[in-house]
Amino acid sequence: MIQAAVPHPSPRRRASLEVLRAEAADERSVLVEERLRSGEDPWEFMSELPSVDEIVVLLLRAERIVPPYAVRPGHAVSDHVLRRIVDDYPPLAPTVWAMLEPAEPERAWTPRVSRDAA
Repeated sequence: MIQAAVPHPSPRRRASLEVLRAEAADERSVLVEERLRSGEDPWEFMSELPSVDEIVVLLLRAERIVPPYAVRPGHAVSDHVLRRIVDDYPPLAPTVWAMLEPAEPERAWTPRVSRDAA
């Protein structure tokens, strides 16, 4: 009998928010450097990049979703994982709630969590 996988009940690591933000800032700087090296104008792409807190939330969400949900997590799995992130890191609450709102049309890249049609 095969049991259905569920979202990871607890984080694999319990890093402080400052450490997570520092790691995310490093990730963001790599994205900026790659785009600068390819000749892109920073005035055009900086608004498209995710914020440091958005990267933190996306990384935490990715590490907490386990197979079979990892490929395309459903609405309920995503909500559960995001609520756990808010429980574990309350200062990220505004970012999480903003990521659940509809995508802003002016941003080419958006960290919004896709919603299934109910």
